Amino acid sequence: PPASNLSTNTIVPVDLIIHNSTMTILPAPAVAFLLALATGQSCAFASHNIQSNTQTRRSLQRPSSHHKSIDLHNIHKTRTSAAALQLRAGSSSTNTIPPPPPASNLSIIKFYFPCLALWISGPLLSLVDTSFIGLSAKAGAVGGAGSAAQLAALGPATTFIDGSLYLFAFLNVATTNLYASALAKGAVDNTKNKSNKSGVEEKPGEGVVRTAAKTSLYSGIGLMFFLLAVARPLIALYIGEEAAASPGLLDAAHEYVKIRALSMPTSLLGGVLQAALLGAKDSVTPLVSILYSTIVNVSGDYLLVNKFHMGLKGAAIATLCAQLAGTIAMIPAARKQLLSKGSSLGLLPRWMTNRQPDEITARTFLKFAAPVLTLILGKISAFGFMTNAAAGLPGQPATLAAHQIALSLFFFASPFLEVISQIAQAFLPTYTVLPKEEQGRKADVAEWQAASEKFVFRLEKIGLGVGALIASIVGSIVAFAPGIVTKDRQVVEAAKPLALILAAGVSLTAPVAVSEGALIARKELTYLAGVYFVSTALLPPVLRRIRSGGGPVSQVWICFALFQLFRSSCFLGRILATRGKKDAE
Repeated sequence: PPASNLSTNTIVPVDLIIHNSTMTILPAPAVAFLLALATGQSCAFASHNIQSNTQTRRSLQRPSSHHKSIDLHNIHKTRTSAAALQLRAGSSSTNTIPPPPPASNLSIIKFYFPCLALWISGPLLSLVDTSFIGLSAKAGAVGGAGSAAQLAALGPATTFIDGSLYLFAFLNVATTNLYASALAKGAVDNTKNKSNKSGVEEKPGEGVVRTAAKTSLYSGIGLMFFLLAVARPLIALYIGEEAAASPGLLDAAHEYVKIRALSMPTSLLGGVLQAALLGAKDSVTPLVSILYSTIVNVSGDYLLVNKFHMGLKGAAIATLCAQLAGTIAMIPAARKQLLSKGSSLGLLPRWMTNRQPDEITARTFLKFAAPVLTLILGKISAFGFMTNAAAGLPGQPATLAAHQIALSLFFFASPFLEVISQIAQAFLPTYTVLPKEEQGRKADVAEWQAASEKFVFRLEKIGLGVGALIASIVGSIVAFAPGIVTKDRQVVEAAKPLALILAAGVSLTAPVAVSEGALIARKELTYLAGVYFVSTALLPPVLRRIRSGGGPVSQVWICFALFQLFRSSCFLGRILATRGKKDAE
């Protein structure tokens, strides 16, 4: 339009300006590029738009006897409105801060498998012990030398050890989050921690690594002395008078716990080092550490259990050596990547290493992890009540041995699902914590909330798929291949009815784990604690009735499946109830 007819609020079609002023000077690809910059379209779409508009304009200018005169003013008005919408859409996107792009499948896979190695190491070692004990002990023998008696003793023993390690798993969660936050803060501020007394500049996050290492080592030492002091009476109370009266069962379980207790300091230290390496996006070193542990454990079980017939004692020694080997293999690589040259892990007192106090203290560390500890206690207590109920049922020791097989397989399967919970906790905060307004641009809460919900339900689908696969595997082992874990015919007959129920419990664990991770990331810890409190309070009375009624061990696992169904319904219901609400900070 003529300049005299334009007001300050008039929006001129971009392609018309380009056509009138530059089409005769610039080639078509250059015009398409300019139009793409102005409208936010792709170059191909802009080029097509130019060509179509040019053809339309030529057809309008070409005289025709078959058509009536065309109102060029209305055509121009329509095209002006379309261009205005395009420009306004582009302006809207520049005035808001878009949410982060969705995580790619490759990034999820890279996060999944190192975390899986972290979670699966403890249950894997216990499952290897279970398999070697079941295959090597004398089937049908009477007393402590029998396969059923050895497996029955291994049940409460591994529950004590794995439960103790799981109780301190909050150290791993806290280490990953705090270390990743320290790295991000260092990258944004472009700063480093204070120099130590030797004048050595430290990398961002070194204080987190030292505090985590020191806290885990001291916690492991305290846990070791606790187990050595009170393991026997606690195991006797745990399995009940009837099971404790079985010949050799209590003595064998106590001996296993005493040996495995010696590995608590290095096990917790190795866990936090793995967590820090994951925060540093190092997926190789944790996998190498697990490989060392597995090789040493399998070799040790083969020699000590199969060849030297040391039974539970040999299995415990093999697992102890495996955990020591894994941690020792990890320390040099962790120091090289996580710490600057001349820095230490902080395992010794500061006056011996001549270093300054760290900004991250143990109090801050433990305060961060306290909510996670509440959830872990609820999980551990459920498995404890189940084992106590199974130990009081008739048909011992085959009944407790069958329960031990199912419990070991569940502990082996659950890390595959718990890792998805860790993915939710690691990735969701990028959507729930909004950036500050900058240069007139701010985040659209509804848009960020939609991106968060989309990612949550994407993880739910992944969890259901992984859960179905793992459930079919563990259920098939019990139903069709029990010889993998035991040769005792009585134990096989007692375990087979648990196959379908175990598969159901594993499948229901998938939505529990994913939804729990999402709620932790959204800081709905009060709701989570309430659900765990109610479900944990309801479980013991039902299990006590099963025990007093002398029902089969399958009823214990049916109760557990219903327990998982209740939790999954509560967690998924919470997510659906808050869908569309503003949970971003």
